[in-house]
Order: sequence, then C-alpha cells, then structure tokens
Amino acid sequence: MRALRPLILEHADAAERDSHYAQPVIDAMRDAGVYRALIPQALGGGEITASDLLASLEELARADASIAWLAMIGSTSGLASAYIDPELASELFTEQTIAAGVVAPRGTGKRVEGGLVLNGRWPFASGCLHSALIGLSCTIEGEDPSPIFHALVPMSDVEVLDTWDVSGLRATGSHDIVAQDIFVPEGRGFYFFPEQRSRHEGTLYHFSLRGLLSAVVAAVALGTARGALDDICELATKKTPTGRQKALSELATTQVDYARAEGRLRSGRAFLFETVEEIWEARERDERISSEQRALLRLASTAAVDGAVAAVDAAYTLGGASSIYAASPLQRRFRDIHAITQHIMVTTASYEAAGRALLGLTVPPGSL
Repeated sequence: MRALRPLILEHADAAERDSHYAQPVIDAMRDAGVYRALIPQALGGGEITASDLLASLEELARADASIAWLAMIGSTSGLASAYIDPELASELFTEQTIAAGVVAPRGTGKRVEGGLVLNGRWPFASGCLHSALIGLSCTIEGEDPSPIFHALVPMSDVEVLDTWDVSGLRATGSHDIVAQDIFVPEGRGFYFFPEQRSRHEGTLYHFSLRGLLSAVVAAVALGTARGALDDICELATKKTPTGRQKALSELATTQVDYARAEGRLRSGRAFLFETVEEIWEARERDERISSEQRALLRLASTAAVDGAVAAVDAAYTLGGASSIYAASPLQRRFRDIHAITQHIMVTTASYEAAGRALLGLTVPPGSL
C-alpha cells in the first residue's frame, strides 16, 4: 500500500475539491488487489487475514483518510461473495468489479416470485461513483422478527442523489442511493442479521462480521492519526512559535503533549490488533467466539478510534494557527477523524453494548 502513496498525494487535493478520487487512483487500487482482498481464494480473491487488512487500511489512511475509507468499503463489500452461490459470485465479482455497500437497513424488501422487490433510500454510499455493484441492506416485509437482508444490485439500477456536501471524508463521494421497485433475483444477497453462514471455510468467513466492520473503521482512524503525528513532527522542527526563541519541537509542552498523543494512539492500536489476533486464532482452532470476545472487539475498535481522535486533536492544537489553513494537512486530518467518529460501529452505543456484555447483562440482538 505504501507504493500507492505518491499517486494518492498527487490527487488528494483535487479529490477533496471534487468529492471523489480520479479514475487513475481507483484503477491503481484495483490493480493492487485492494477491492478483492476479502474475496475467497477459491474465487480468485486475496482472502487476506484480518490483521493484514487492518494494517493495509492503516497505511493508506496515513496518506489520506478518504482513500483508505474507499478501500475499506470496497474490500469489505467483497465479503458478500463468500455468502452467495460461488457461480453467481464469480459472475458478479469479476477481476474488474468494484463494489460498494451500505449495511444500515434503510430500505424494505417485499418477497415476490423469484426474488424480492427493493425500495428505499440509503445515505452514506461511499464509493458509489466508481462502483459497478452495490450491496443495500433492507428489512423484509412480513417476516417477524424482521431479518436484515443485504441485496446485491447493479449500480445501473439505482439513482445517485448528489448529497455529499460535508466537512470530513469529502473525497469518498458518499452520496445517497435511491432504489424504486427494483427486482432482486433470488440468491443475489445474504442475511446480514441473523448472520448467515458463509459458503467458504476460511477463517476470514467465520470471524465476527460486525466485529470486523468495526475494526476496519478503527484502522482508518489509526492511520489518520499516525499521519497527523507525522505532520506535526515535520512542522515542529521548522516552526518557531510567535514570542518564542526555540523551535516548536524543543518546547517542553510540545514534548509532553506529543508523547501523550503517541501513547494514546499506540495503546489503542495494540488493544485492537491483540483482540483481532486472539479471535482469529480462536476461529482457526474452530472455537466459537464468546460474547466477551465480541464485546472486547467492539470495545477495542471504539477505544482505538478515541485514541486516534486524541492524537489528531493534540497534533492539530500543537500546530497552532498553522493548522487552520487549507494548505495544512492537519486541518484535513482534523475534519476527517471527526467524521469517522460518527460511524455507527464506533459510537458511544458500542461502549454501552460492550459494557453490558462484560458485566454479564443481556445485550440486545445485533448489538455485537
């Protein structure tokens, strides 16, 4: 992923302005295997480990959070290939296919002969402008308790509403998607909740699906924060604050604040990777993931984001007035990290669900 950094930085400013990345960057990501990273090897995909996925997203976010977010959405959308008929998966997820997806069930599906009819409006469809396929989660009419079904739909069948005018993650092009009476043939999707069993036996497909989705969000946050600390290190050696005789890096207050930020970031990262690897090893032994492990993974993901936010905020503050200029990478890092905190997988509700589980209390279905 590090090899993509020069190309990403070359296009980052234009992507921020245009709210989407130029095609050469998307093509380079595809050629690097980003979008097929989680597709089963049996289907020609990468089927990489969870830890390798997190490290890759972290490295991309160190360059730019938006491109890492697009990689996160594109790679995890490929997971759908493991839950549908392999022949159909090969047809939908070709070498050239880039997929997007929205897991929040903002639509409804009505069962009809041969499939279902899909209606709804889904916000936050990151990467929709360069995708050929999109997964849209919906509830199913007449089924109680209502499951959540993730329908796979060609982008040509849906409407994109130009709604992405935001502060952070601007280059993700996360517009709204509208589906109106779209027929989805039988088998073109899977049940996200209750979680459907994968058709493949790899450890990746028996990891916690919701837990993985929270962990990848955290990985983007970690990389964003690492980039911010890179930025302030570079600035601190060059800048002498007004009224001071020493460079910013030589001030004791800078050293203390930077060290605290580094500690928060590294602690959150260590907790996340340790938890992910423990669950991965348990699944390799064919052990069931316990409620405590699921809770720890959601806790580790959310705590990692909190640590990343603290690191970015510290770097932004240390940069002083320099941070507020559009030319400063710190102002973009600041906006991006605070956009990441709004993702449903890493909000305060994650702490509540994790706390309930760790205290031995009942956790609402689907919370972990």
